[in-house]
Amino acid sequence: MSARLAADALVAIHFAFIAFVIAGGALTFWRRWWAWLHLPAVAWAAWTEFTATVCPLTPWENVLRAAAGDAGYAESFIDHYIVPVIYPAGLTPSAQIGLGFAIIALNVIIYAFAWRTSRGAHNRPRTPSLHMTDDLQQGTLSDSGSSAAGRR
Repeated sequence: MSARLAADALVAIHFAFIAFVIAGGALTFWRRWWAWLHLPAVAWAAWTEFTATVCPLTPWENVLRAAAGDAGYAESFIDHYIVPVIYPAGLTPSAQIGLGFAIIALNVIIYAFAWRTSRGAHNRPRTPSLHMTDDLQQGTLSDSGSSAAGRR
């Protein structure tokens, strides 16, 4: 029973990794350091798709399933819903290459948008602005908020 539970947990981790590869770039909107974890994951996923490499989690799961004696068992939730997403039927080498390009394209779009919005946030002046602070220190700020020196 513990080997089967470990195999199910491994499939859940595998699924979480795939979800992170697909949507993890969105975490960079929250914290930019996520890119340091996400970009290597995207590179790994694209490489496995381009080269038809078997993920190391797959043989490990098979060993655990065999140890549990799961040759013919009733499907669990994970087996029924998650495994077909990770291992779709009829996945051809050309489809894998297409998936690799799709992963890269999706993440280029996400990162371009995240980079653009983060740059915009850095270019906006903070309140109070440095110029306003300088004007206050020099006593040249008028009641309307504009510099008196600028109106002379």
